Amino acid sequence: MRILGIDPGFATIGFGLVEADRGQVHMVTYGAITTPAGLPLSRRLYQIGTDMEELIGQLKPDVVSVEELFFNTNITTGIAVAHGRGVILYAAEKCGIPLYEYTPSQVKLAVTGYGKAEKRQVMDMTKRLLKLKSVPRPDDAADALALALCHARSFTSRIPQTENVKETV
Repeated sequence: MRILGIDPGFATIGFGLVEADRGQVHMVTYGAITTPAGLPLSRRLYQIGTDMEELIGQLKPDVVSVEELFFNTNITTGIAVAHGRGVILYAAEKCGIPLYEYTPSQVKLAVTGYGKAEKRQVMDMTKRLLKLKSVPRPDDAADALALALCHARSFTSRIPQTENVKETV
């Protein structure tokens, strides 16, 4: 399974592609989509959408794993990131790629075994689990790889569900 992890943003959007097969996960590629600071938000969002569709077309993932937003202190930046995240969700849907969303705590738990791990611990474990020589840069790309790892580890533990299952009381 090819899993494209996306760390949403509006200035820098991290991406990381991994292949997972029978409990083995390896990194295929990673990087970042960037938008120029001087552009109006609407233009940046348009560029994010265009770049995401092109990236999905090139990498051909089976699924996309995206981080759910967590607002910390800067609500203004959070709103702009939410706009960028919306465009990312739209691009995945437009390309017909199944989308899975994970909270920061879920990513930390899946990668480090501890839901309140520090960012440095997540980055170090991402490097170790993918057998990389160094932590991927920029940080957004490392976060995206952690999201892809989270899906690889979480998805294998899911119980298959069918649409025609009826609940009985």
